[in-house]
Amino acid sequence: MDLQDQLKNLFPDHIPSNEPEEIEETEHELYVQKEPMICKYEKRKGKPTTIIAGYEGEDEDFKLLAKEIKNKLAVGGSFKDGEIIIQGDYRDKIMTILKEKGFKVKRVGG
Repeated sequence: MDLQDQLKNLFPDHIPSNEPEEIEETEHELYVQKEPMICKYEKRKGKPTTIIAGYEGEDEDFKLLAKEIKNKLAVGGSFKDGEIIIQGDYRDKIMTILKEKGFKVKRVGG
């Protein structure tokens, strides 16, 4: 007995449709601010970290941005207290990613 037969036994009144469901995925629009975001380099517990701060939009948007940066760079990181913390010194790459998205970025430190 395959899955279709099992479903017919469970739901005898159901009429299956052969039309594929249309799922619309809309690109989430990030808030682009006038003030530059800060991209700085620090050492925490002896390890290099890149910190991005100064985003004025929603925290959810900033979390999505953090996830996208981590995926593009294939590195670890986190979002805490309104800052994106990326493991390693990736200031140049992060700044180019943010500039492509339309953000103004200011390099601080080192």
